[in-house]
Amino acid sequence: MTSTPTRWPKSGPSWLKVIGLLILPAVAFAYPAGHLAVNHEPSLEDDSFSLEKRAAHILETITLIDGHNDLPYLIRVELKNKIYDEKFTFESGLLSHMDLPKLRKGKLGGQFWSVYAECPADPETQIADPTWAVRDTLEQIDLTKRLVEEYSDDLKLCGTVACARQAFEDGKIGSFMGIEGGHQLGNSLATLRQMYELGARYITVTHNCDNAFATAASTVAADGQDKGLTEFGHEFVQEMNRIGMLIDLSHVSYQTMLDVLAETKAPVIFSHSSSYALANHHRNVPDDVLRSVAENGGIVMVTFVPFFLEVENPSAATIHTVVDHIFHVAEVAGWDHVGVGSDFDGVGVVPVGLEDVSKFPALVKLLLERGATDEQVRKFAGENILRVWSEVENYSWALTSAGEKPSEKTWLGRKWTRADMSMPFMFDDSMGNRIPGKTYP
Repeated sequence: MTSTPTRWPKSGPSWLKVIGLLILPAVAFAYPAGHLAVNHEPSLEDDSFSLEKRAAHILETITLIDGHNDLPYLIRVELKNKIYDEKFTFESGLLSHMDLPKLRKGKLGGQFWSVYAECPADPETQIADPTWAVRDTLEQIDLTKRLVEEYSDDLKLCGTVACARQAFEDGKIGSFMGIEGGHQLGNSLATLRQMYELGARYITVTHNCDNAFATAASTVAADGQDKGLTEFGHEFVQEMNRIGMLIDLSHVSYQTMLDVLAETKAPVIFSHSSSYALANHHRNVPDDVLRSVAENGGIVMVTFVPFFLEVENPSAATIHTVVDHIFHVAEVAGWDHVGVGSDFDGVGVVPVGLEDVSKFPALVKLLLERGATDEQVRKFAGENILRVWSEVENYSWALTSAGEKPSEKTWLGRKWTRADMSMPFMFDDSMGNRIPGKTYP
């Protein structure tokens, strides 16, 4: 993104200087002392510019990016992914938090769409048990791509920072995909790589269930043991780094946060979490982790979910509560490490003052009103997540350029199967060492 150009050059042709000297007395005569026209950029913190104008200028010149929206899952639940249905009035307006008119009014420049598939409904389901999660994830990716294509005058699918910035320059809303849970990968690094190829750019390490990689916050909340990353989870983090997939730590346990931050060589994100110090919910980020995120170069994208903002009285959560959380993250981790991850369309009740996507300008205005500088708000709105994403891209490029190959590690708890049919042997020691069939070795 190019910065606003300086209106007055520091130097120019000598004849311009002569003309300036001739007209200056006339200008001074025409305007009484103290009333000479002075150039001010609207982004400057100046009393002559209202908060509304400052907020508007920021949103006109920066890509406001939301880290998490669940519209694709809402479409699945209500329309079984049929967006060509006449009921899906995305262009003219929906009752939910997100539609095109609200997007435009909210000045959103980029959106991470959650391609979410739920954890198994049966709590007795084991990690190794087969589920439909991978199929459902593929369907949500397909849906999101079709949504962006259907409304391509307004939306643009992006898989790089350069594309996200170009989309904003072109007046479109950059659309990126995030997978909300490692259970959606079928416990497989190969599936991880293919999800990246299909366009996913972050993966939440866990949702509300443990998986082959790590422990979820929900497990600890239910008095389960916090085992953090598994041995295979370390391989998972390394492969995420290698391919350039953003690692999302929302939903994970405290020990998983610490383990991932110790393992990763690239910055992490919390796509939709808030401050544990202000609301002691396991889904939120403790101050020691906030400091570690700052050291890591990552970002915490503050969410609007009321029961992550006000644990004792969620109904009391307002836009001011959200700003409290934003300022706390900024005070502990720094303004370089805070962003926004609304979770719109993924929760039934939202804070007063943040009723839908159209309210983002009110949030920006309130941050300025509470004392944030224009530069700090610009970082919060989009520059931080774009920096993090860029650093993840760069680290991946360095690894692949050095010849780092894909990891072929597999989870030790995996159950391997094969067709029960006669097959030749590849090696002298194949007998007894390959996956057996029922009747054939």
